[in-house]
Parts: sequence; structure tokens; C-alpha cells
Amino acid sequence: MGPSSVDPAIRVARPHELGRLREIEAASDELFAQVGIGPFCEEGEENHLEQAAVVLVSGDPAVGFACVEVVDGAAHLWQLSVHPLESRRGRGSALVTAVCDWAESEGCGTVTLTTFRDVPWNAPFYARMGFRVLDDLTPGLQAMRDHERAIGDDDLGPRVAMRRDLGPLM
Repeated sequence: MGPSSVDPAIRVARPHELGRLREIEAASDELFAQVGIGPFCEEGEENHLEQAAVVLVSGDPAVGFACVEVVDGAAHLWQLSVHPLESRRGRGSALVTAVCDWAESEGCGTVTLTTFRDVPWNAPFYARMGFRVLDDLTPGLQAMRDHERAIGDDDLGPRVAMRRDLGPLM
């Protein structure tokens, strides 16, 4: 099952769209500023888009994207961004569902992510999508959390690692 099975507007990003995805990211970051979070460290962010296992986009032209890596055998949702003018229309949910479908098609049994615990469109959103907060982290997730702490992300607000086991929700 590929991205188009969820929403025909969800597709794999094209190489020439990276500039547009960075514009979406910058617009999304402005929402965090409204709740007192940011500015974000941009160190290495460009490489995540270019070196991701897959970058899925919503719309043509793109108005949202999900950047996915593989960490410890799990699909890891590195970043989910939807342009604020397109938010609250189901695009983020559709992208997360597409990420889960992609992960299953690649043989990953889980999807992980790290996110802000108290921001409504972060951990609470992912919890509604079937993710749960992790207490025990795999080595790769622990390294990510250590890196987030080192660059000061935890200073912006409490962060958590989350996981969704794929297959039917129980």
C-alpha cells in the first residue's frame, strides 16, 4: 500500500521541490513562535530532506510534507510540516497515515518520532493518531534525544519520544 492509497494528493517529493519544502517548514515554525518556542537550530536540517529514506508531500504544489528516516529498524518521522494556511484540513493526519503505510510496505513494524510534549499539534496530536510516549528508548532514539538536548531543543519545551506499532489499533 503506497501513499496514494491514503490520499491521492500524497506523493513522494520531487528533487526540485526541496526549496518549497523549506518554505513550508519556515511558515510552520512561525506557529511555534506564537506559543513561545523557537527559533529552531537549523544545523543539518537541509541534509535530512536530502538524505531521508522518503519525503512524502501533500498537494501539488506541495503544502505539507513528512520526512522519514529509518532508525533502529523503525520508520522515524523526523519532521511533519503543513503550511499554516493549509492546516486543520486533515493534511497532517493524511501524511502520518501515509508514513505508516510506507513503513509497513518497507517492512517496518513501528513508526517513531520525537516531539514537544505540551504543544497541541505535537504530542497530543500524535497520541490521537495512535502513538504512545516511550519510557525505554532504543539506542538510535536515545542518541537523537541526546542530540536534541545538546542543541537546546529541551530548553524550548519538554520533549518526548513516541512510537506507534503498525497494524490494527487496539
